[in-house]
Amino acid sequence: MTNINDITQSLDVDVPVSTAYNQWTQFETFPQFMNGVEQIRQIDDKHTHWKISIAGVTREFDAEITEQIPDERVAWQSTQGTKHAGVVTFHKLAADKTRVTLQLDTEPDGLVEKAADKLGLTKHQAAGDLKRFKEFIESARVPTGAWRGEVPRS
Repeated sequence: MTNINDITQSLDVDVPVSTAYNQWTQFETFPQFMNGVEQIRQIDDKHTHWKISIAGVTREFDAEITEQIPDERVAWQSTQGTKHAGVVTFHKLAADKTRVTLQLDTEPDGLVEKAADKLGLTKHQAAGDLKRFKEFIESARVPTGAWRGEVPRS
């Protein structure tokens, strides 16, 4: 990728690490707390299809889970379409407190996305998405589901 936008955001959530992790494995719920994510379809254990809209520009892409370790991390990368890769890690701070760290590598495509990137909107959106994830999981107290399978790093 060229002109890669590297973003790292962390936030502490007041739920056990397994609760935060289990919710994050429910990709189809992401539109409930991620602005710009219109839909995610889980194709199989390792593949998802995303439909996103940023500043009125709609994009679709497929992504593959490249590593998944229960209660520790989920990593992914796009396989076609929008250039996108990321990892989210979960760190137990206490019995009912978890630090969630999100790292994203994105490549802005087109004039609107490049302008949004220059203004720092992508980083701001990632921080907002984590904050909404915190509100979502803390208000629910239990995840909407869980996938505890492991995907070894290839």
